[in-house]
Amino acid sequence: MGILNTVLRAVTWWNGQTLNTQFYTWRKGVKVGEDDQGNAYYTCRQGKRRWVIFNGESEASRVSADWHGWLHHTFKEPPTERPLAHKDWEKSHQENLTGTALAYAPAGSLRQAKPADRQDYEAWQPE
Repeated sequence: MGILNTVLRAVTWWNGQTLNTQFYTWRKGVKVGEDDQGNAYYTCRQGKRRWVIFNGESEASRVSADWHGWLHHTFKEPPTERPLAHKDWEKSHQENLTGTALAYAPAGSLRQAKPADRQDYEAWQPE
């Protein structure tokens, strides 16, 4: 499987970092930090480029708001140096669950295991 994994990494980005990204990171990357999901964040020595190496599936919604702001140059300092102040009413970061079994399904949705009994609905009957 070693050769197959190497070939897949050379031509696909969703299996983690590609070989080119790994080589670029090795040559020019400076690791800035990691988040709670194990994603690693890098910048080049000049500080102009910033990128993330995902731990597992490459899904952009797995990047928290703190790191998203740093990646897009909204914040100069990374969250490891200057964490954002969070309010007590803020929820913790959650990735996009659309398309998974954990996705939100309102009451009465057909996706629910047992749809709720709809007392407020009366089916139309032709006369």
